[in-house]
Amino acid sequence: MEVVFRGYQSSLFAMTISSSRARQLISRGCIAYLASVVLRGEDDAPRIEDISVVREFCDVFPAELPGMPPDREIEFVVDLVPGTTPISKALYRMAPAELKELRAQLQDLLDKGFIRPSVSPLEAPVLFVKKKDGSLRLCVDYREFNKVTIKNKYLLRRIDDLFDQLEGSSVYFKIDLQSGYHQLKIAPEDVSKTAFRTRYGHYEITVMPFGLANALAAFMDLMNRVFKPYLDMFIVVFIDDILVYS
Repeated sequence: MEVVFRGYQSSLFAMTISSSRARQLISRGCIAYLASVVLRGEDDAPRIEDISVVREFCDVFPAELPGMPPDREIEFVVDLVPGTTPISKALYRMAPAELKELRAQLQDLLDKGFIRPSVSPLEAPVLFVKKKDGSLRLCVDYREFNKVTIKNKYLLRRIDDLFDQLEGSSVYFKIDLQSGYHQLKIAPEDVSKTAFRTRYGHYEITVMPFGLANALAAFMDLMNRVFKPYLDMFIVVFIDDILVYS
């Protein structure tokens, strides 16, 4: 249980009084507040689908992306240093449980169109990274590939500058995009440069993946283009986090 005090509090431990003393103080005009503490279990926690706005615009709040993103004004491009030769690295070993998870995630990505079979001479290995909730995120190790990628010089805004915009605001609404990177397509001519190999086949990625150099800059560029009319007015954007303030 967490207790939060708001406003001025001279002492963390308030004085306890009797019910008769409380009645006397109230009768003299003292302001009184009645608070009840309710401990919520996991089953009692509010659900996102119970929010009226979410129900009204259910297509905007999907549990997961249904498939390929629409065409946008920009696509993710991969520029390599001239003269780069194909890069290939050996597969990483995986435990039986990881192999089972790998097979399931590959099938899910294939069904959504996020990956497809590849014949590219490039092949990067894959590995799993454990997320905060204990589930496994499939990642492609593009470290060697990034060494021969021409870096995008798109600069991210300073965090303290973003906070300065919030001065005088008191109402905030935060939006976190669902699989934000997967909402940007890779340029068709560069899809083969994302190839990776697994025990179950050789694939290439059709949407922007984690781990590629310039992915962060490309995504920030997209977000700033989308929200350009509202930036510095009532919206702050940093990567895939959107803050509406008033």
